[in-house]
Amino acid sequence: MSVRVGAARVRALLVTLISFFVLAATASGCAGGDDAWPRIVVTTNILGDITREIVGDEADVSVLMKPNTDPHSFGLSAVQAAELENADLVVYNGLGLEENVLRHVEAARESGVATFAAGEAADPLPFHIGQEGGPEEGAGEPDPHFWTDPDRVRKAAGLIADQVAEHVDGVDEKAVRDNAARYDGQLADLTTWMEKSFAAVPEDRRALVTNHHVFGYLADRFGFRVIGAVIPSGTTLASPSSSDLRSLTQAMEKAGVRTVFADSSQPTKLAEVLRQEMGGDVDVVSLYSESLTEKGKGAGTYLDMMRANTSAMVEGLTGD
Repeated sequence: MSVRVGAARVRALLVTLISFFVLAATASGCAGGDDAWPRIVVTTNILGDITREIVGDEADVSVLMKPNTDPHSFGLSAVQAAELENADLVVYNGLGLEENVLRHVEAARESGVATFAAGEAADPLPFHIGQEGGPEEGAGEPDPHFWTDPDRVRKAAGLIADQVAEHVDGVDEKAVRDNAARYDGQLADLTTWMEKSFAAVPEDRRALVTNHHVFGYLADRFGFRVIGAVIPSGTTLASPSSSDLRSLTQAMEKAGVRTVFADSSQPTKLAEVLRQEMGGDVDVVSLYSESLTEKGKGAGTYLDMMRANTSAMVEGLTGD
């Protein structure tokens, strides 16, 4: 009897040990797979969408900035900061855009992570800050809002593909290059469509006033003038003074401009203040300028955002 009991206990122990080693091997294999899967972390959601178009299914692309968020002010959790330092590649805008995130990007770079500043590689333009005929404090600094020019996005997208091929092990480079070529064609079509759409805006109405200075690249590419901004700065973290508003209203009156384009991720309160300054006869048009929305909410992708903005601008400037 005792022999049978002892044998049963031995068999039970063997089954337990075998089960333990199988589970351990499975867990180890899964963990190894996760560690081996390429990881790309992107700071802004606009660059995140562009990067996902290029990478496709070849790597995990994590985007830190949520939809409908101001890139100038969003911050990171401890978990997100750790994501940066565990990435194979970090794609960020640079030129001071992600003001609360850049120190984390720098820490990741110092720890050996490959990083790519898309804005710095896209032939940045200097800011033209201030109002027409007014002061230009901050003018000459590089403007980070390069994505309002789809041709610069084409250049940045090609360079992102190069970075992925160079720094992210385990991806199929041909698949990445094919994705990049397909997306490049879509961006070229976008530029052509925007040119045709903006052709409907007469020369004397090609003047822009925005919440803050964000459309300098679009103006340069498609032949617009930037009259001024409610916040005469390249960041939403600045605040306008009464003299700023007075200078802007004078510039608008001189140019015959009655339309203000306000960022959709920011309250339109400041633009409404300007409306009061000018006696109420000012149209405030909302644009998706610095952040994508959720899918299906108007600007779920970069291409959607640019088409929506173009249509809104044409309507706002022509009254059609």
